[in-house]
Amino acid sequence: MLTQIITSSWQQIINQFFCIFTVPTANVFAALVSGWVLCTARRTVTGIMPFATCFFQRPHDAFHRFFNAAKWSLSRLWQTLAVLLVEKLCPHGFIHLDVDDTLFRRAGKQVQGASKWRDPVLSDLFTVFSRGLNLVIVTLRVYPPWKGEPIGLPINMRLRLKDGPSHIDLAAQMLSELESWLPQRRFICHCDGFYTALIRRRPEHTEIISHMRKDAVIFDMPCPETRPRRGRRRVRGYILPKPYLLAQKVKQWKSVCIIERKNKTKMLVFSKPIIWYHVFRQPLLMVISRDPAGKRKDDFFVTTDLNFKPSQVVSQFAGRWSIEETFKNTKQLLGAQQLQCFKRRGPERAAAMSLWLYSTVWLWYLANRSFWGKLPHVPWYRKAAPSFADVLAALRAQLWKERINYMYDSHIAFEKIPKIIINALSYAA
Repeated sequence: MLTQIITSSWQQIINQFFCIFTVPTANVFAALVSGWVLCTARRTVTGIMPFATCFFQRPHDAFHRFFNAAKWSLSRLWQTLAVLLVEKLCPHGFIHLDVDDTLFRRAGKQVQGASKWRDPVLSDLFTVFSRGLNLVIVTLRVYPPWKGEPIGLPINMRLRLKDGPSHIDLAAQMLSELESWLPQRRFICHCDGFYTALIRRRPEHTEIISHMRKDAVIFDMPCPETRPRRGRRRVRGYILPKPYLLAQKVKQWKSVCIIERKNKTKMLVFSKPIIWYHVFRQPLLMVISRDPAGKRKDDFFVTTDLNFKPSQVVSQFAGRWSIEETFKNTKQLLGAQQLQCFKRRGPERAAAMSLWLYSTVWLWYLANRSFWGKLPHVPWYRKAAPSFADVLAALRAQLWKERINYMYDSHIAFEKIPKIIINALSYAA
């Protein structure tokens, strides 16, 4: 069995997910994910198999059945991952989440769950539609010890179907699931303006920070009643100018220093409690952000927690870029759109496994401090923080070392292999 051959820190992480599968399926799972990491060809099941079957010989149909027909729960996979990541990386304080959707392009009418959706990458001057899987994803935002940009680790996913629940419904379901998995924790969810409706669908222990429409219809807080009067109490005050008009009238801006993509930036902010009646009938905090140099347009944010500081709201929303990096790295470096699964739950499971693998690779790297300082040094570029390509290369080098040592039954064998060969294998994709 593969679990008896490679007992490394990577295998120890994989072993924690074995309870989700039967014993034969667990062995296929361990071989498949390790082969996926080592694969230098196109990431189809057939392309991964030569790297997965070095020490684990099984018929090729066992690997194809893993996605299409094997009995294992996707929900339990995400639950185990979410609890493990929070326990290891976010043991205290608020848990920061990001929500967004992305399109995994999959051509062909026979791909189960695929439909035509707006392609945000190709839509620039005009709208472009592509066929693929529309995935709503929740990522855990982790701030690394080397104080670089935050990392977005997927911890839950839903497949959006044409006639099924909406993006808002799926996002609300995932947030409720996370609260049930981690009942003693509080969450802050960051989302763009498309998911503003989550404000009224959010679970009890989740706060929302979202973009706000600049032409939203907003109201002042209701005035306290000085004397009893007939009828129900007012739930909103007088109508206010639209946010972009209100920003033009503001005189008392506050200068703050925010962290935006690991850089400190000075911004002017203004905050005001409001009632956004058409979205939520409870008080919200509106925050307006302005560039002192006037090079950028004003930004408008809204949050459900009235105690948040304006600088905190702007800084935390800026960290939402980590989920976009997650989408890019998963598609480009892990080949998430390449797996040729067509029937039943195969396409959804294959997409989920690529996102799961991204989180697991980062978890392995963050748990092994000895690899943090081993970054490639080239004359024209000196890295201050590791990228996902470096993390993936470090894991590949470790797995190749373990496999070569096992083949020769000696740790001296690895030292005889030139390092340039191992480096070439580690960064090959």
